[in-house]
Amino acid sequence: MSDIAPNKSVIAIDPGYDRLGIAVFSENELLVSECFIPDSKVFTERLLQIKKRIQELIKEHKPYSLALETLFFSKNQKTALKVSEARGVILISAIEMGLPIYEYSPNAVKIAVTGSGAANKVGVIKMVERLQPLTPKKRLDDEFDAIAVGIAHQAGFNLLGKIKL
Repeated sequence: MSDIAPNKSVIAIDPGYDRLGIAVFSENELLVSECFIPDSKVFTERLLQIKKRIQELIKEHKPYSLALETLFFSKNQKTALKVSEARGVILISAIEMGLPIYEYSPNAVKIAVTGSGAANKVGVIKMVERLQPLTPKKRLDDEFDAIAVGIAHQAGFNLLGKIKL
């Protein structure tokens, strides 16, 4: 697949193992956004809950593709490893459902949404609110990040190249 299909639906995800930002777009309209928080304290059960939630949303909304933010490695290796495992579950969920996968670095998403790769969380949130009409509700950073990934994907923005699995 050489280009992102224009005017198609996408499920966009900001990966995590304790909180997962999810946004579903149809065309350029945000249909659903949430911060999914698995209710189990057992890590493997969390991974299963993530898989089930992603596949539920895919079945319900039938997106054309999945857009996923790549992992930003922090100093905390234990957290990075758990997020990597959650990303693996997300990737398998999409692959099992037949979706092409597009990955975007945090910098690419920031540039697409704000024009600057150095933008902070507040800057990203403010631009997301300007670019995408949102229903009034309390949102966590993860949800805003997923919406930003969806905006970047829908715009066809891709600095580092697309990875098709």
